[in-house]
Amino acid sequence: MLYDLHEIQRAILGPFSAFTETGSQLFSNPYSPLAYTPLSRQLAAAYELAHRVGKEYEKPAWGLDTTRINGREVAVTEEITIDRPFCRLVHFHRDIRRKDPRVLLVAPLSGHHATLLRDTARSLIQNHEIYVTDWVDARMVPIGAGTFGLDDYVRYMQAFLRHLGPDTHVISVCQPTVPVMAALSLMAAENDPNQPRSMVMMGGPIDTRKSPTQVNRLATTKPYDWFEDNLIHRVPPRYPGAGRKVYPGFLQHAGFVAMNPDRHVKSHYDYYLHLLRGDDSDVEAHRRFYDEYNAVLDMPAEFYLDTIRTVFQEFRLPRGTWVIDGQTVDPGAIRKTALMTVEGALDDISGLGQTHAAHTLCANLSPSMREVLTAAHCGHYGIFSGRRWREQIYPRISSFIRAHA
Repeated sequence: MLYDLHEIQRAILGPFSAFTETGSQLFSNPYSPLAYTPLSRQLAAAYELAHRVGKEYEKPAWGLDTTRINGREVAVTEEITIDRPFCRLVHFHRDIRRKDPRVLLVAPLSGHHATLLRDTARSLIQNHEIYVTDWVDARMVPIGAGTFGLDDYVRYMQAFLRHLGPDTHVISVCQPTVPVMAALSLMAAENDPNQPRSMVMMGGPIDTRKSPTQVNRLATTKPYDWFEDNLIHRVPPRYPGAGRKVYPGFLQHAGFVAMNPDRHVKSHYDYYLHLLRGDDSDVEAHRRFYDEYNAVLDMPAEFYLDTIRTVFQEFRLPRGTWVIDGQTVDPGAIRKTALMTVEGALDDISGLGQTHAAHTLCANLSPSMREVLTAAHCGHYGIFSGRRWREQIYPRISSFIRAHA
């Protein structure tokens, strides 16, 4: 019922959004006589703000058509290497003959599209051969494709790594640190020849018992049944995945906003002021951020509920109680894959120590195969996007990968 009410709301806001977009153009377009009337700038800004608050946000494009390598502009082609019902493995093929380390960048399945890692991929693509997990919105997956749980996520990671081969390096950002660790542990236990050279874990919930955040506390203060009864809904009829049980993206987005409501209100007010002053660079920066931030996808119900139970309530990975296909997940089996962990000192989603806990679990790695980085003055998004990512974190990761290539 909640999903249906959301669709009704979208249907109502659609015409309103179109009207306010037209109003903004009428009072700002230089070819419109209304743009030269008193208060036209204020009216255009108000219409523009109303339009962006009410519009529906689609999945943004990657926009990685070119990159610069040794001062030369190089074309980049987006290719789908593996196409599975819930995820596509995308390869950003560079039009240049160059033997760079091959990297699997594992994007989080946590409400936003994989394009949230655009800045991460843009940096990596200059000196690495990049493959990215591009998760499919669950409401677009027909119910006949079956279910998708956390263990299925682990199997997807194993399949992708086996396809890419042994000279691969894997970077996981936030949520996928747990299933990636599980996949590598199982591969190591089997002495799989396709174990990657290195793994970089960034801002992930490896052990959520350490420095619990607001996200962690919500998962532990509510019983499992509460999440199943209140947050799981069926996809409405107008989508290909009609009838599938999902954790809707709009609920996840509401949770994101609720964590820092004052910050978002201030951001939108500043956006209005930038429109009034004609600060085009600040206006575009706001649009780029919220075009990404407001574009959300539905997660399969099985995956979401498995994550709540396995990662946040029962801590199965750090406790050594996670069993997949009859085999216990033991990170101590990892001996051939170097480990680097990255945390943000101001991360309010994955608290301090949660990601670095991977070093304790991977007890049999030698000191020469380990690296720890805690980025000062850096929040959750700052460890994979923005100036600190580009200037401080990315160079360290790139050096770590090449040291173990």
